[in-house]
Amino acid sequence: MTGPHSPANGLPRRWPWLVRRFQYYASRYVRRHFHAVWLSRSSCGFPAGNQPLLIVLNHPSWWDPLICTILSRSLDREHYAAIDAMALQKYRFFAKLGFVGIDTQSLRGASVFLRTGQAILSQPQRVFWVTAQGRFTDVRQRPLQLQPGVGHLAARLNGGFIVPLAVEYTFWNERTPEALVRIGQALNIADHPHRSGKQWLAEIEAALTTNLDILSAEVMRRDPTAFVEILRGKVGIGGIYDHWRRLKAWLRGQRFDPAHDARPQGAES
Repeated sequence: MTGPHSPANGLPRRWPWLVRRFQYYASRYVRRHFHAVWLSRSSCGFPAGNQPLLIVLNHPSWWDPLICTILSRSLDREHYAAIDAMALQKYRFFAKLGFVGIDTQSLRGASVFLRTGQAILSQPQRVFWVTAQGRFTDVRQRPLQLQPGVGHLAARLNGGFIVPLAVEYTFWNERTPEALVRIGQALNIADHPHRSGKQWLAEIEAALTTNLDILSAEVMRRDPTAFVEILRGKVGIGGIYDHWRRLKAWLRGQRFDPAHDARPQGAES
């Protein structure tokens, strides 16, 4: 389903082999810098079927594209994502991964976003990832102040789903941070064929705010059992301290767990 870049559809030509390599790279890179990537057990999940998905997420960090790349592995679809046009000029290979450059400071950029988003979401099995705040924003900011373009795009679509995705980063008990995500309740575009762009913007912002609030409450409880670990990264403190802990576990006949908050394990048979 990968179409060539052309004036007719305005989409970059994705290189599937490069997408797979980048997913592998993203996983390795995140593993080196995070304790884990977690998915909330209270998530609603991605809609079933092959209808196109507009995934709208908050934008707390530079890490967001890599976390979304990891999540994309669970969706066997053709993925595209909006990115700042200046960033795409700097990292041109991103276009081969399905990233679309958008000038967020001009009316022409808004027009390109709408035209490109429509082209992407006019076909089944496609996903368009959008950080709708348009800039790095703290997860606690309210209101979210989403850019109006995402509402106008929704109003132009004939079908598919809008999925609010909440992302947060925090430290729990390990040396490295946690990345946590929650998939909110999807909005079915077909249920509201006459909504205006302004109405869609308000609906999307409300759905994303609700999702962020739920995730934030779960994160503050610091309970890993409320999440599913989708990627395991670095654990332990490192250096001579971990060597000493490993030696103590061996002397006691216990299995060594490098996690900082590990509980003693029984002797292995």
